[in-house]
Amino acid sequence: MGLSNGFRVLITAAIGFASPLSAQQTPVLVELFTSQGCIACPPADKLMETLADRDDVIALALHVDYWDYIGWVDSFGQSQFSDRQKNYARANGRASVYTPQMIIGGIDEVKGSSRAQVMGAIATHLGTNGAQDTVRLTLSQGSQGELIIEARAGQRLATEADVQLVRYRDSERVEILDGENAGRSVTYRNIVTAWDNLTTWDGTQPLRYSVLVEGEEAVVVVIQAQNQGPVLATARRR
Repeated sequence: MGLSNGFRVLITAAIGFASPLSAQQTPVLVELFTSQGCIACPPADKLMETLADRDDVIALALHVDYWDYIGWVDSFGQSQFSDRQKNYARANGRASVYTPQMIIGGIDEVKGSSRAQVMGAIATHLGTNGAQDTVRLTLSQGSQGELIIEARAGQRLATEADVQLVRYRDSERVEILDGENAGRSVTYRNIVTAWDNLTTWDGTQPLRYSVLVEGEEAVVVVIQAQNQGPVLATARRR
């Protein structure tokens, strides 16, 4: 299933009592594509500080690597995140990508530094819940310490969905010494370190999936229509 080497998870059987860790809240998933080497990105990175601690939003910063050539290598950048952004672009009929960009709910694309656009799109998703009405997602902890993922579809899914496990670091301050942002000191929030597909799910039967997650980084589960379609449900354990 292609779990990243640094992600250190072990699939386990879901046995025994599961104590609830988080109830269904349908928070809105916000993905910020950013780079330490992008001169236009610091305002979007600052906006992430506003979004990072909200309970009704799961805001994740995915650092891309395609600006590394201009003089500063992003210490959080991963080609996987550049590819994810490019896949969104292809899905929406675009041939190019840019930073800072936010994808909201897997659907809406907005300029990541535009507070008005970002807050407006989030408010719209919170007001309607969109595709997230179709799936109920719950995280709990099993008797062996494993994370148990349970999901149930309220109606037939239009397409199969990817069940994804995300890890992120809460905060880190970076002194940028070269490139377009040379001399800046930037605090980054909710820095994604790994994003992996666990399984696919068609929604016809309830999902129950167990995985042992090691380390102290926060955990997010994302259920998203395949080919990076609408986000159907999200949940988080911090």
